[in-house]
Amino acid sequence: MTINQISIFLENKCGKLSKVLSILSDAHIGIIAATVADTSEYGILRLIVTNPEKAYALFKENNVTVSKTEVLAIATDRCAGSFASVLGCFTEAGISVEYMYCFSLDGKSILILRTNDPVQAYEVVKKHKLEYISTDKLNNI
Repeated sequence: MTINQISIFLENKCGKLSKVLSILSDAHIGIIAATVADTSEYGILRLIVTNPEKAYALFKENNVTVSKTEVLAIATDRCAGSFASVLGCFTEAGISVEYMYCFSLDGKSILILRTNDPVQAYEVVKKHKLEYISTDKLNNI
């Protein structure tokens, strides 16, 4: 039910992001979703890619500081209030959302969520019959 996200620690210097993206491009690994959280000195690039295992190995080989994280990909309607409704299910269960970002796929909005309790988050998904996106579906984009 979870998908693998690649997180990369980047110095906030010219060319660092370009180098990372070139590694993916050269390996023909597609980027499905991306977000950057930054400070004045560094940033964290979070990626959902078509082949996270290969991407992770390539980054390690190229001395890029990288980690793999399991996150949820939840599909919602693209209407006002849909994000609030989904997040409310987790709040009701006492689960904190550490971060989220989103993208569109097949007319749906896809929320990428990292929670403080993945096991309980899975129970919330089942209880509320939330539509989650699998790795297989993402890889067939």
